[in-house]
Formats: sequence, structure tokens, C-alpha cells
Amino acid sequence: MKTLTIRSPDDFHVHLRQNGMLDRVLIHSAKHFGRVLAMPNTRPPLLTEHDVYPYRGEILTKALHENDWSPFEILSAIQITDATTPEIVRAARIPCVAGKLYPAGVTTGSDNGVSDIEPLFPVFEAMQACGMMLSLHGEHPGAQYDDIDREAAFMHVLHRIVHLFPDLKIVLEHVSHRAGVSAVLKYDNVAATVTPHHLLLTMNDVHGAKLQPHHFCKPTPKRFADRDAILRQVLDGHPKFFLGTDSAPHLRETKECADGCAGVFNAPVTMPLLAELLERHGALDRLEDFTSRFGAEWYGLRLNHGTITLERVPWKVPEHYETVVPLWAGRTIQWRHAD
Repeated sequence: MKTLTIRSPDDFHVHLRQNGMLDRVLIHSAKHFGRVLAMPNTRPPLLTEHDVYPYRGEILTKALHENDWSPFEILSAIQITDATTPEIVRAARIPCVAGKLYPAGVTTGSDNGVSDIEPLFPVFEAMQACGMMLSLHGEHPGAQYDDIDREAAFMHVLHRIVHLFPDLKIVLEHVSHRAGVSAVLKYDNVAATVTPHHLLLTMNDVHGAKLQPHHFCKPTPKRFADRDAILRQVLDGHPKFFLGTDSAPHLRETKECADGCAGVFNAPVTMPLLAELLERHGALDRLEDFTSRFGAEWYGLRLNHGTITLERVPWKVPEHYETVVPLWAGRTIQWRHAD
């Protein structure tokens, strides 16, 4: 196979940032994806529908300046915090498909995260009633847990939510541990987004022979067994595992420093890397469902109408895009976007 044309893919978890960073990275999502779900942990965060509309307008205005882009749709979410109320949820349901919950302090932009879920039960009930997805960053913030165990430790929190709200649809974002995979398989109302870096990397790629700051992210890549458990579901074509890149750009100087930020910038290379990975495992035919169908069906959305074409032409990933270093920088990928 020399070329591969598939339905335009969806990215159900992306950080587009704001201002100058938005200018740098938006093109890579808008050119290669038909639809993206923009995360709400901006500065300031998107807490109500009044925050969502201006941010979505800013993104679309910038996108329209490039009239050669394919149709590009922005899906929105609000951030669920200790101050969120059922009234806020009901008002935000029109512009938003999801409410994103970050435990306090577990990742970038989570300093206002949730410390106790029990006071939020009325909020979950409102989300269940109006059909808003609960999007979870599934890491336990407790100081007694090692970083590599935080997702597994969060599963008892997820179990409690599922038990009390069985009709609330939930997405376990950027699943990174085999315990998270098991939870998705166990509960009918839980699905998971999968990132390209959690399909490719383990902890050795972050702090093995040398420190790799551009592989550092939250949740961190984990053991081979965790990576392989996630990959197995994608190779098998399980419909509750779908693409959410968690593309999270940071300036190079904020990654290569003594207090480096968490986040992997992968938007320019996601589709070529996935094509290469799936072909290597004899599962290239799974690419379209994983990237373009399963997520839309879980969210109850129409499938994208456009297409993208990949071609088997080796190319070397740039060392940086302006001041942002991408995943696989300087390395050769066997597939590329045909444009």
C-alpha cells in the first residue's frame, strides 16, 4: 500500500492553549483533524458557558484566516471545580459536550482542581440528566502514592462514581495503566481516550539512559505491561478506546529546565505515527475506526464528512516547530500526510 485515505479523524483531547501559543500550534490540529475537543484548563480556565464562547470564537477566527484548511469543528468543555453547580452544568450543556474534572494539582492547570468528589454529586446528577460527558483526568492526588501508581489508585474513585451514577457517560482520559484499561472493560458507561505517546513510550523513554524532557507528561508513561495492555485494545478494535492526542505544547525553554512542564506536543505527527505503529502490528485497517469512528459514536456525534490521505514516504520530523519540540523530533517516520 502506497497511500491510505480515511475519513477525517477526531481528536477528543487536545490543548490548543491561547494567544501566541495558539497561533503556533493550531494549524497542526486544524489541517489534520476534522474535529477536536479543546480542553478547558486554560489561563484563566473555562468554568462556565460565558468563558467557552469567546475561546471557541478565538480559535475559529484564527482557523478561518487559512482558507485552504478543510472544515474544522471545535467541541468545548467546561472545567469541573469545587465551585461548579448543577445550574452551571445545565447552562453550559448547549455549547459543551463535556465537563472536565482534574484532581487538585495532578497536572498543568489543575491548581484549582477537585479535592473531594462527594460535594460534586449534585453536579454529576445534573450531567447525567442533561447528557453531558464526564471527562476524568484519572490520577489520585494523594501524597502517599508514587507517581506511577496514581492512575491505579484513582480507580476506587471511578468505581464510586460509576456505582452512584450508572447512566452518566464517562471518559477516562489518556489511559496509561492496565488498571484503567480493566476499568473501561468492566463498566458499560466508561470509555477511554488513548494518546499516541502512551502507545509508544514507557517510563524508560522518559528517564531511562538519559532524561527526555519532551517525553515527560501527566500521566507519565508507565511499564511495558501497561503500554501493551492499551495497545492490545487498539489492535483488537475495541470501540471504547479511541483517539485523544493530549497534544500539550510548551515552549522549549519551559521543558528543558530544572522545573520542566508536563506535556507532549504530538499534533503534527499523530496520524503518521499511528499508521506506522498499526502497520507494524498488521492492523492498519484499524486506523480509521480508532481515529474517526469510535469517539464520535461514543459522544453521539455524526461522523466527519471529509477525508485525509497518508502516503508511505519516509520523512524526518523537524527538530522543532518554531519554539515547540514535537514528539519524535529528529526521527524518521515511514508515513506522512500527503499534503
